[in-house]
Amino acid sequence: MERKRLRELGGSIGSYTCGKYNSITDIEGVKVGHKTLHYEHDNTVIRTGVTAILPHGGNLFREKVFAGRHVINGFGKTVGTIQMEELGVLESPILLTNTLSVGDVLKGTVQYMLDETPEIGDTTGTVNVVVGECNDGFLNDIRGLHVKPEDAREAIVHAQSGPVDEGCVGAGTGMLCLGYKGGIGTSSREYPFGDEKYTVGALVLTNFGQRKDLRLPNLNSGEDQHTPDGSIMIILATDAPLNERQLKRLAKRATFGLSRTGSYAAHGSGDVVLAFSTAHRIPHQPSNDNTIPYSFIKEDGQIISTLFEMTVDSVEEAIWNSLCKAETTTGRNGREMEAIPLELLRAGLLK
Repeated sequence: MERKRLRELGGSIGSYTCGKYNSITDIEGVKVGHKTLHYEHDNTVIRTGVTAILPHGGNLFREKVFAGRHVINGFGKTVGTIQMEELGVLESPILLTNTLSVGDVLKGTVQYMLDETPEIGDTTGTVNVVVGECNDGFLNDIRGLHVKPEDAREAIVHAQSGPVDEGCVGAGTGMLCLGYKGGIGTSSREYPFGDEKYTVGALVLTNFGQRKDLRLPNLNSGEDQHTPDGSIMIILATDAPLNERQLKRLAKRATFGLSRTGSYAAHGSGDVVLAFSTAHRIPHQPSNDNTIPYSFIKEDGQIISTLFEMTVDSVEEAIWNSLCKAETTTGRNGREMEAIPLELLRAGLLK
């Protein structure tokens, strides 16, 4: 059966409308790129890659965006999120890859930023690059360090708006989810607030859980393979004017979308959420004024609660899309991870 997204199978989550592409790229300016490494060499099996998320198509260092983070479970290895939370801004693409390739992806992204912005490290400060990871070592020869700095650059320069490839692509090539093949998934929600319409989009890198955790009885049977606890990276984007504190609140709500799919954030699961808003650009070198005026949504009304609910629905559906679009994959040591059977999934959804 052709791999289809959740909605193409007849499933739906929540009551809000999806964006045009049901993707994080429904937020204007956001782009996503992948570099997929899927090959064998000298009896070595490589199933890995890089995924890049760009908040906008301009110079991200010179025009930063407000950002926040939330750590659901801290068994993970991210780069750049401490400064991002301290200053409340994102000034680089967000890169996703496997655990042991964070360093190479960081190097490639730093080089990209240096090439784009000559003043970095010269007439101004250094750059804070953000990288997240999950462990794809069950299927991928993770010790081989096959992701190179140039792979990060390729993911960035080839990033596009519009539909996003999902499943076994980019950083998701070797990932597992809930006892089946996982990977990249995305979804979005939009809602009109008077004269304004705001959109929330989620992109996930799924690598968590066991088959027994699934809430659908016809899919949680059978013996689980002995896989690690795994992880998930959740990236949220919105065009709603939220400050860094409000974005952290938004990021916290991703927890509920994750839990709806069956996750309980196991001991060894690194579950990290990064959120940014494209509503404002923060100049690296503001004018000589002592203040910069920005406006943000108020928190004594229904708008922010609605954004919270849109976030939960987007995250849950993005996780399902990562499962639905992933294909059965063979990996190192002859291991095979089955794609979730769409016929059984459809039957379970339509009950």
